[in-house]
Amino acid sequence: MLSLSNHGFSDTLVILGAAGLVIPAFARFRISPVIGFILAGLLVGPFGLGSLVDRAPWLYYLTISDAHSIEPFAEFGIILLLFSIGLELSFRRLWAMRSLVFGTGAAELFGSGLILAALLYLTGLSTGGAIGLGLALALSSTALVIPIAGTTSPVGRAAFAMLLFEDLALVPIIFGLGALAPNPDGAGVSRLLTTMGVGAATVAVLFIGGRIVLPRMFAQAARTKSPELFLAASLLVVIVASLATTAAGLSPIVGALIAGLLIAETEYHGEVEAITAPFKGLALGVFLLTVGMQLDLGFVASNWAALFGASLLVMIVKVAVTTTLLRFSGARMGTAAETGVLMASPSETTLIVLGVAGAAGLIAPGTAAFWSAVTAIGLTATPLLAKAGRIAARRIEGKNGAQIADEDLAPVEGGTVVIGFGRVGRTVAEMLRRHDKPYVAVDADIDSVVRARRAGFHVLFGDVTRNELVDQLQLGRARALVLTMDDPVLTVRLTKRVRGWVPNLPIIARARDAGHAAELYRAGATDAIPETLESSLQLSEALLVDLGIGVGPVIASIHEKRDEMRRSIKEAAGLQREPRLNRSRLNPSAEPTEA
Repeated sequence: MLSLSNHGFSDTLVILGAAGLVIPAFARFRISPVIGFILAGLLVGPFGLGSLVDRAPWLYYLTISDAHSIEPFAEFGIILLLFSIGLELSFRRLWAMRSLVFGTGAAELFGSGLILAALLYLTGLSTGGAIGLGLALALSSTALVIPIAGTTSPVGRAAFAMLLFEDLALVPIIFGLGALAPNPDGAGVSRLLTTMGVGAATVAVLFIGGRIVLPRMFAQAARTKSPELFLAASLLVVIVASLATTAAGLSPIVGALIAGLLIAETEYHGEVEAITAPFKGLALGVFLLTVGMQLDLGFVASNWAALFGASLLVMIVKVAVTTTLLRFSGARMGTAAETGVLMASPSETTLIVLGVAGAAGLIAPGTAAFWSAVTAIGLTATPLLAKAGRIAARRIEGKNGAQIADEDLAPVEGGTVVIGFGRVGRTVAEMLRRHDKPYVAVDADIDSVVRARRAGFHVLFGDVTRNELVDQLQLGRARALVLTMDDPVLTVRLTKRVRGWVPNLPIIARARDAGHAAELYRAGATDAIPETLESSLQLSEALLVDLGIGVGPVIASIHEKRDEMRRSIKEAAGLQREPRLNRSRLNPSAEPTEA
């Protein structure tokens, strides 16, 4: 008989082997690896080849016969995913999203949950069971939705706000179900209040301690010029924060999110994000493998009509509620519909809530098993829902007079690509048009695109958070790339990515200030134009002319000062460069927006 350690080691090898085969195989055919991971989990899981281990013992080393044995791997995968999400955020951005998180997010969760609970109550479930099951099914998958939609596109921003509220509400839901258990003694409510108090104190300690400790710790790690030590420090922060929130009674994913937020506020967030990027993809793959392992094809085949009907009912309710709420909050119809469809399936945390409801005696074991299968089917269908949502959004926006098909993103041979078409991008396009230079502009705001096209500009709708869209621009054929987005993080990431693809392409980027310009130069920008520099030079030019100095000498001095300040920024970029670590290129994950 194999020991427990050998059992765990074998499972680890199967997981890593499956991930190593799925990622390159599906990437080669440009197919989402999400489906590949789920199918691989189904194949090697306990309801696939793992069920044949008794008859063919050699399959033990190629399969996993107990899906519960890899649950710790899946949980760690979700923790790393939430950590990476936190790295892409900031406290200022979270504060700006507060109305969307606690307004629309709360309304979406409880609105969908109550409607589903009412429908389930009509089927004969008890009040407590209907509420618990309704809230469980109202949850949506952070692990799948965020990698698909990002966090800063219109769809991603709306989805993330609602998912963030769901993650924060998970612990109160769990304790609330305990209070609804038959013959409660009141301990559930008092335990909930105690947990919330201890949790709030723990979060406060993490915030205060992180701001003091993290900059010093990462500075020491950076001075060693060791990527391994930098990675170890990053993982240590995630583990400590997750353990702290777990000890306080909160979910470990809350600690992971806090860890990412704290590091995002330091100057080392770019290095941390780059060095942990490969682990995020692997962690998501492990989670998806567990989803595939929970699909019992025999059970699905014998109950396919009921399972299909239940899945469809849940999705219809969630699409209707989410789309309606986002429309009332001011989102475009296309964005609201795409977000609603994307978030229609249940969540990985649905399985957690189902387990709690079953343990509390609110639902029967058979009911929990049925809805667990519905959840697994919904998670498997999420990539297809994402595609359907994008198609629906295109058709809806197309009816409003906007042609937003990706096929419109034709490259401009020997021309300039301008990403972002606000006031700065429009001025650049006007100057290119005045000098008869070909160009194509891309913007993610469909209203701006429609207005620009009516004015005669060559502007296309597109979101550079999507890798395939950037590929379609074929920047290798472009004469130059101009980045005018009012998003410092996106500008730096896109500069790094394009510079890795096209080493000789001129990249002219809009910078917020001198520090941002220095960061852009380090990322590979040919020219970085700080807004503060140009505004001060224009003000100086107007002043000198008004003082009676000749226009010629003024313009010459302005050009001289501009060159001097640009050299100073470039020198600062070289002198202030942090020790370079061996890191992979990042994908952009923000929306090009402009004031």
